[in-house]
Amino acid sequence: MKKLFSKMDIPLFILTILFSILGLIMIYSASSVTALIRYNVPTYYFFVKQVIFIVATLIVGFGIILKLPTRNYTALAWPAMIGIIIALALLFVKGKLTNSVVSWYDLGFFKIQPSEFSKSILIVFSACIYNGLHKRKVKNIYAYLIPLGFGAITSGLIMMQPDLGSAVIVGGIVFLTFISIPAVKSNLLRVIKIIGIAGVIAVIVLIYSGQEILNSMQLDRFNFKNPCSRYTEVTGYQVCNGFIAIKNGGIFGAGLGKSTQKYLYLPESHTDFIFPIIVEELGLVTGILIILGYMWMLFRILKIAKESETLRCSVLAYGTFWYLVLHILINLLGVLALIPLTGVPLPLLSYGGSFTMNALAMLFVIQRVNIENKINRTNREIKSL
Repeated sequence: MKKLFSKMDIPLFILTILFSILGLIMIYSASSVTALIRYNVPTYYFFVKQVIFIVATLIVGFGIILKLPTRNYTALAWPAMIGIIIALALLFVKGKLTNSVVSWYDLGFFKIQPSEFSKSILIVFSACIYNGLHKRKVKNIYAYLIPLGFGAITSGLIMMQPDLGSAVIVGGIVFLTFISIPAVKSNLLRVIKIIGIAGVIAVIVLIYSGQEILNSMQLDRFNFKNPCSRYTEVTGYQVCNGFIAIKNGGIFGAGLGKSTQKYLYLPESHTDFIFPIIVEELGLVTGILIILGYMWMLFRILKIAKESETLRCSVLAYGTFWYLVLHILINLLGVLALIPLTGVPLPLLSYGGSFTMNALAMLFVIQRVNIENKINRTNREIKSL
């Protein structure tokens, strides 16, 4: 383990730990009132559950992910992809309805959200498929559309829950990873034509099927500007209270635990709206440091992606990069009323079992990629002697 640890990206690991610790502190602060008043559970309820999620993932990360070569992912890719599609489809039969969305399996002690697992599975699946095509020197561009097809199926099933935010992120991850592939870049114009034709056909089918592309609740979210002028409306209430929290915090914050907006003004204060609570309690300075921390984390991941010697490792890193970028942008821009609010968590800071475990697991995958990069570099240097 010491040898593996020495080959990890230490700045990225430190950032991961720091963000996880800050997330735990703020989840306890933001959720204590909600837990007691809204859910009638102890004030530390969500904090303890988040600790369990993080510790469990750390055990798996250090015990399995860091030690498992990425070449072994190939054997898992297809079963995992088929399994997650089945899990998403079965939600409509066995899923639990929460906040008008059927996204979870309720196991009693734990709720599993398949849409979160689909993001990491699609990244691994794409990496294995693209690497296999590259190794076999397949030049048929249609073969590279396989992950896009599975991404479209997955996004469609998530959209039907309906969960617009997760559907957009899944589609974004698959597409942005797809256009990062060298074979795709060299055939970009042809690829755009194929995707354009497929998109037009999909829209025509939806129109003539008589099904709504977006339901009324999702359409309402596009009315996102000037939220405080719509305080009594669902689309304005939460975002406006987020603005109030940020304003209350000022430059240096009201003090840890001293948020007023967490007193049920922000019902999702420990999940989607954790950032306004952080700024209210710890100030705008801390909010800016968080954004800078995310930027440094993304830079480290991008560096690892560019240094990867196999397409599999490169795609794993690029996929994780886009995974985090989309979550950060959609959460923060939604909270700041710059885009429609879709309700996605903020990496490592928001409460959420399925999302936290997948985000942490993918960061361990990135560390494994970095380990393999260093091993390959060392072996190459030895051979050159």
